[in-house]
Amino acid sequence: MGLLDGKVALVTGGARGMGESHVRLFLQEGARVVFGDVLDEEGKALAEETGALFVHQDVTRPEDWERAVGAAVDTYGKLDVLVNNAGILKFRRIEDMALEEFERVLDVNLKGTWLGVKSVIEPMRAAGRGSIVNISSVEGFIGAEGMSAYSASKFGVRGVTKAAARELAQFKIRVNSVHPGAINTSMVLDPEIIAKVDAEAFMKSMVIKRFAKPVEVSHVVAFLSSDRASYCTGSEFTVDGGLLTGAGY
Repeated sequence: MGLLDGKVALVTGGARGMGESHVRLFLQEGARVVFGDVLDEEGKALAEETGALFVHQDVTRPEDWERAVGAAVDTYGKLDVLVNNAGILKFRRIEDMALEEFERVLDVNLKGTWLGVKSVIEPMRAAGRGSIVNISSVEGFIGAEGMSAYSASKFGVRGVTKAAARELAQFKIRVNSVHPGAINTSMVLDPEIIAKVDAEAFMKSMVIKRFAKPVEVSHVVAFLSSDRASYCTGSEFTVDGGLLTGAGY
């Protein structure tokens, strides 16, 4: 038996990177998976390879949420799990960052997460229970130079998660946040970011001195999506190799 047998899951930002890892692991664990992304070519290719259902989805648009949730319910009859994974990162110091860049990061990372929570309440309530997993970051706990917008959005995801957990418990809907650290994905390893980060200081701050594989995050997400996490809600789960344990000295 798979960890997610019988579950229907919607994963945002699922066409590549950590989202793709979630899609693949959820399928392996027995879930039926719908995933959204703005990357149509990559999304269609992953759907063809895996059998998951792809829908074009911009998480900042309510109508795209309606279409994605509708695809899950119309195809599989219900929706049990939402993984709010879609996110972007723009490395800019506050002095150099345009307001439009700041707003775009918050739109995708925070507004997109809030819209996701809002959009799945009705079908999960109809199903009698549900699990929402919001992907935040270690930058949802700490700040980093050049990441004011990203950090603001990920701190915000923590707040939305806790408020939603309290609001939705009456419907047996659990809401938790996952906080990855250094994960081997194209977003984290963007050359623009790597060029501006003090690699020696960064490695010194790490306890497990390597980047994680995306699937190491996916395993935590799958657990929280499953019935084995039935008493977990409003909680924060770090997958950071010990990064947040201290200052590195």
